[in-house]
Amino acid sequence: MFRRRTSLSLSAAAAVLVAAPLLTACGGEAHAGAAAVVGGERITMSQVQSKVEAVRAAQRDHEQADVLIKETGQLTRSTLSGLVLRRVLERAAGDAGVTVSRAEIQEARELAARQVGGPERLESLMLRQQAATPDEIDEMLRVQLLVQGLAEKLGANLQTPQGQEELRAELEKASRELDVSVNPRYGKWDDEQVSLAEADRPWIRELTNPGPEQPA
Repeated sequence: MFRRRTSLSLSAAAAVLVAAPLLTACGGEAHAGAAAVVGGERITMSQVQSKVEAVRAAQRDHEQADVLIKETGQLTRSTLSGLVLRRVLERAAGDAGVTVSRAEIQEARELAARQVGGPERLESLMLRQQAATPDEIDEMLRVQLLVQGLAEKLGANLQTPQGQEELRAELEKASRELDVSVNPRYGKWDDEQVSLAEADRPWIRELTNPGPEQPA
């Protein structure tokens, strides 16, 4: 069994979530009310909206509420993009035999908290930099660990363009296998870029650096 790094990068990684018709690309009543369909499984509009509302509520309670809300004007779209992307990552990681344990997540959270100055500081930074509520921090760390594990399986160095390309290619493969369909109101899923077109955060940042960055 390979050994994953559980430390988190706290610096920016090199360059990972309106009215319109319902999904029509796949057709059928199974897609009614869906924001996206990934591998035949629906991500509902209500799931997306629930996450968006939780983030907005946390942002409004933050001391920099106005700034946070302004910087996440496309929150609904980026939230959906992140949800789809994580399912693609899970497929790729699963195919490679990469798993993450609860203990690894807890270890990563404790380490991240120490690095940034405590649990409350971690929560504040994750909300500000990743639009992640306190309840979502473990999930963001799980994503980080899955990425690290998948990269190690591929022998990919994510600090290099070549390594990032190797990861992107693996995710593209998984994305195509899952046959992602997105409700037109949110845009169009791009298998090659592994992202929702016009989403406001690039996938490579979300996947390779979901941990908080230390302010300069």
